[in-house]
Amino acid sequence: MSLHPMKPAACACTAFLLVCVLLCAALTPFAVSPAHAQEGDVIDEIVAVVSDQIVLKSEVDAIVANYLQQQRVPYSEALWMDALNELIGQEILKVAARRDTNITVQEEQVDQALNQRIELMASQVGGEQMLEELYGRSIVRIRADLRDELRDQLLADQLRQSKIQNVRITPTEAEEWFDQFPADSLPVIPHVVRLNHIVRFPELTEEAREEAREIITAIRDSIVTGGGSFEEMAQQFSEDPGSASLGGRIEDTSLGDLVPEFGAVASRIPVGDVSQVFESPFGYHIVRVNDRRGEIVDFNHILIRIDDSEIDPSETIAFLTAVRDSALQLDVPFERLAKLHSQEESSAQLGGRVVDPRSGERDLVRENLGPLWLATLDTLEIGEISRPTPVQLENPRQAYHIVQLVLSQEEHIVSLETDYDRIEQFALQEKRALWMQDYIETLREEIYVDLRGKARSVGMVEL
Repeated sequence: MSLHPMKPAACACTAFLLVCVLLCAALTPFAVSPAHAQEGDVIDEIVAVVSDQIVLKSEVDAIVANYLQQQRVPYSEALWMDALNELIGQEILKVAARRDTNITVQEEQVDQALNQRIELMASQVGGEQMLEELYGRSIVRIRADLRDELRDQLLADQLRQSKIQNVRITPTEAEEWFDQFPADSLPVIPHVVRLNHIVRFPELTEEAREEAREIITAIRDSIVTGGGSFEEMAQQFSEDPGSASLGGRIEDTSLGDLVPEFGAVASRIPVGDVSQVFESPFGYHIVRVNDRRGEIVDFNHILIRIDDSEIDPSETIAFLTAVRDSALQLDVPFERLAKLHSQEESSAQLGGRVVDPRSGERDLVRENLGPLWLATLDTLEIGEISRPTPVQLENPRQAYHIVQLVLSQEEHIVSLETDYDRIEQFALQEKRALWMQDYIETLREEIYVDLRGKARSVGMVEL
């Protein structure tokens, strides 16, 4: 949801939105120019110099294009200058952060940001090899080119946070901010719910475990002692749908993104070796690490799932029923029961709280939930806890859960009565963005800025 495009104070609104777009753009992977231009072509144009740093026309164009796509407004030269102003402000903040001896970042932080950036870049173009071809340079060179930029960005982020952390907003300010929007153009909030749940997986039979273990062991023997191709075995036998057709290949993945059992093996096995058989929540694996750079690994793996089609869920259902009774009859807090008994680690740590895995949002759009979730919700009023029902999770195993409906808010037009927390957050974000603009304006008096090219022809910068 965005309230900002409807704000009458258009200049302040545009500036705030461009700040948001710029902060997102700071995370975009393609900060290194691809090697596609033909000899004689004009690759780019310098439109501003800030201290010893340059701002390119293509950078401004990218911010404007992103803004136009998000807000669906027509292009204007004034908008282009607003975007340039924001980029210049960002560069000014970097210069100030480098000069501030109280602002520091550890090399470990830079390495982590660099690994994440390279991982994202590679994932968007099809792997590191494609990335190297696209940019005409090695991964080592790309990392070197990005390191200083990312360090400066981390410094600027720390300086920004140190300056705005004490900027607060009062209820009156939030209400006044919201009252600036025309009543007939307020957005509609979809039906959202907040949920807690406790998950249990029916116990796998030893017979099913042994069958899967024998299969994966035989595959490993064929590779290690029989000279079989890891890739061919993966294509023929692996039950991981995302990598089987690729010979089990998964490129440039952070160890932190792997389930702990898999990450532990991938972090310590010698490069080029085939691991022993090991178990994860997905089944039995073998893995061969092809390359490891800090926390980033490139590997092939083969997965054999444990057949759970013959599992009897009655014990799991009985267990969840007893947990539900503890909440309803003994008044044991649901959050405490989730931490004690849920087998879904991510939600258990949050007291059973269900969040959107992509955004981390607590409020879930009801219509985006799967049919099993919706069938369960249809039986609940706010505060009630469902009986045990099956659920489809990211983990492919059979699973059952009990669900607590914490909040159900029907589709409605945004208002102070129903959405105050959300409105307060938007108002605070804008207040902090405008405060930062004033702060950058004071820095502008001390830092050299020179406009060039299109920037000079369009007009003077107003920070």
